[in-house]
Amino acid sequence: MLARGALDWLIGSAQETDAGLGWADIRAGDELDPTLYSGAAGIVLALLEGHRHFGDLRYGDAALRGARTVAAAVDDFEDCSLYFGLTGMAVALRAAEKLLGDSSAGAAADRALQRVRAQFDGERWNDYFELLGGNAGIALGALSIGDVDLAGLAVTPYLRKAERTPGGVHWEIRSGLPARLHHISHGTLGIVYAMAAVAAATGRAELTEMALAGAADVVARDEAGPDGFLVAHSDPQHPAERIERYSYGWCHGPAGDAQVFRYLAAATGDPGWPALVDRCWHTVVRSGLPQRLRPGFWDNNGRCCGTAGVLALACDRYVERDKDLEFATVLVDDLAARATVDADGVRWSNVEHRETPSTLEPRTGLAMGNAGIVRELLRFARITSGGDPGYAVSLPDHPPTQSA
Repeated sequence: MLARGALDWLIGSAQETDAGLGWADIRAGDELDPTLYSGAAGIVLALLEGHRHFGDLRYGDAALRGARTVAAAVDDFEDCSLYFGLTGMAVALRAAEKLLGDSSAGAAADRALQRVRAQFDGERWNDYFELLGGNAGIALGALSIGDVDLAGLAVTPYLRKAERTPGGVHWEIRSGLPARLHHISHGTLGIVYAMAAVAAATGRAELTEMALAGAADVVARDEAGPDGFLVAHSDPQHPAERIERYSYGWCHGPAGDAQVFRYLAAATGDPGWPALVDRCWHTVVRSGLPQRLRPGFWDNNGRCCGTAGVLALACDRYVERDKDLEFATVLVDDLAARATVDADGVRWSNVEHRETPSTLEPRTGLAMGNAGIVRELLRFARITSGGDPGYAVSLPDHPPTQSA
């Protein structure tokens, strides 16, 4: 199985540390990376998925040893965000505590969130003000761990900082950046998700009102209606010289927009949100992905902006809408065709058409590498065999499915 081979490659790619196992992201040279986005925290989640799916103690042991390396980094790590810092590390550590019974991981998760709370300046943690690197992700991570108070602190500044638009509201995503981004990873919809989730946990109506105003702004920007849904990456386009105006994956496209609309559908009961999910899906399946139609169109296999993130939505729709798995199977077949399989295991490489050679070194992490792909392949395998369609550990920014 591809996923088992990929898990084995992840373990084989690890470095022994004084605490346990660590991984260095290829973009950081030899420096060990403990984060959710590209480092050990995200890989621990994939190993936990493998442990539950296969019942293989090797994966549980590797997850435990990886969690110990993450724990060892907590006291000196400065970034507080969900994907690049302490909040995401705490998510992985709490998962290791719950699934493997490691109380030391739980204690380290507590320390991580204490450090996050201590570094809050009353408005934000850094220049970023969105989901991956800023307040929205910290709120969702805190909620997933049960720290509702911290989640409330993280989203409250959005009430003060909202900028009115003809369609609703949006936010400055990074200090000093003139462009306004619209989607889940770095834009308005990621903030919408966090505010709506905290509102559901606290009953704060003002958060719900502002979240819906943010969603309204994005919906008003749609350029593919009435059947589809497609909103530009950013306005003005940023960075104009490096990106296409429209994306289709989780991070900046309808595959991710649909996840926010799924959450709003469950939270509000408004039938307009499922209709928007359907429109997002209409656009995704007709976009041409996972074919690589032109350089820069679809060059990534991973969760963040590639095939695995779309596969997650395809499986969500199968569970919630009792739809077939035809497009999900197309995505899995494409991943299988693009895998490198040898004695070291299984891994995937992304493409950067502006570099030579354009095929990049395979990455281990959750967002752009093997760890994120493994989670989705294992879920697909369970669904096709009639097993549990959920995850061993749900990501804070992925709404759980509601069975059809």
